[in-house]
Parts: sequence; C-alpha cells; structure tokens
Amino acid sequence: MNLSFHQMADPIHQFQVQKLFELNIGGLDLSFTNASFYMLLGVALIIIFFGLAASRGKLVPSRSQSIAEVGYGFVADMVRGAAGEEGLKFFPFVFTLFFFVFFANMIGMVPYAFTTTSHLIVTAALALLVISIVIVYGFYKNGLKFLKLFAPSGAPWPIYFLLVPIEIISFFARPVTLALRLFANMLAGHIMLKLFAGFAAQLFGAAFAGAIALSAVGLLAFAMGVALNALELLVAGLQAYVFAILTCVYLNDALHPSH
Repeated sequence: MNLSFHQMADPIHQFQVQKLFELNIGGLDLSFTNASFYMLLGVALIIIFFGLAASRGKLVPSRSQSIAEVGYGFVADMVRGAAGEEGLKFFPFVFTLFFFVFFANMIGMVPYAFTTTSHLIVTAALALLVISIVIVYGFYKNGLKFLKLFAPSGAPWPIYFLLVPIEIISFFARPVTLALRLFANMLAGHIMLKLFAGFAAQLFGAAFAGAIALSAVGLLAFAMGVALNALELLVAGLQAYVFAILTCVYLNDALHPSH
C-alpha cells in the first residue's frame, strides 16, 4: 500500500519504461515495452482515422472527413510556405512526422497513458532522422554546392574564418535543439500536472480528516491542475507544429543551400 501511494505521488514514475514481455535474440534485448506499445498505438490510430476518413469520402464531407482534409491542407500549406513548391516532394514525410508527434502528445494526455515524446531517445531518433534526410538529400541534389550552406554569399572574405565554424556548429546543433525542445516541454508539462494533481489529492485528504482550512488550498491546487491540463493540450499541439515547421525549414536548406 505504501509502495502504491509512493508511485502515485512520484511525478517521475509515469516516465518509467517497463517491459510488457521479454524477447532476447542472439543476446540482443528486443523486449516489447510500454513505450513501444504506445508508439504502435499512435501509428494505428493515425492509420485508422485517415483510413476511415478517406474510405467514406463524400461530396458533402462528414466530420471525420472534414478534420482529415483540414489536417492535410494544414500540413501542405506548412510545407509550401517554408520550403516552397519544390518542398512538396517531402510532404508525405512531414505529414507522417507531424501526426506521429501530435498523436503521441495527445495520447500522453490521457490519464495513466504513457507519453513517448517525453523520452529523449524517441525525440532524438526523430531529430536524427530529419537531419540525416537533410544531409543526404542536400548532397544528392546539390553535390558539393550543398556546402554553400556553411558559407553564405555576400560576406567579406576575412569574415568566413569566423562565419563558417559558427554555421557548422549551428547546423549540427539543430538535431540537439529539435530533440530537446520537444522532450523538455512534454517532460516538464507532465511533471507539473502530476505535482498539482497529487498536491490537490493530499490536501483534500487532509481536509476530510479534519483540516478544513486546507480544503480552500486544495481547491486552488485543483483549479491550477485543470488550467495546466488546458495549457498542456495547447502545448501538445504546438510542439507537434514546431517540430514539423522546423523540419520544413531544414529541408528548405537542402533544397536551396545558397539562400
């Protein structure tokens, strides 16, 4: 009982990766975890939602079809605005990335669910995938001209000795900041939600035990928890957008390195 209460009150316990069933192949641990389950759940929900919306297409769209079309147009406009018409060749990638992060964030808002994007290994994998595509496609399309990205035209020659190292460091810092931004926002938000929920529960428990004065503080903590839930829902959607729009900006550098 004490352990159960401790786990309930511990704001870090919700991020613990647990094995659902163990699997070892050749000494390699390939166990299926709760993180794997919720990532697969997010992918399944995306496929089911857009599959149903597309299969029931009507001239007068249904609610699900309207939401799917709005999402499609939103991502298409994002890619077009950040990377131009040529960037639309990356639309399937950005579309998948945006909705994977969005659904992962939203699933994490469900009580007792697991937030995969609150783990740095997940956000780092996504960020490394993005920067790898930028580098590979940048050299594929532009050859060595891709290196112009690190030496913007128009600067005096002596400035390049300072400018080029700064640009190189800035470029390779992109996946770090991309991963940390999503990870830190989701981690901090869920910790705050857990703390206020636990605080409110303990104060209400004390009030029922006779400390009536604590009930007002408990109500305040509960109200703060509700407000933080609303804010975290906004952050969950906003972080998916930020991750996707920065991906588009980086892909634009691969398409037009001299700009």
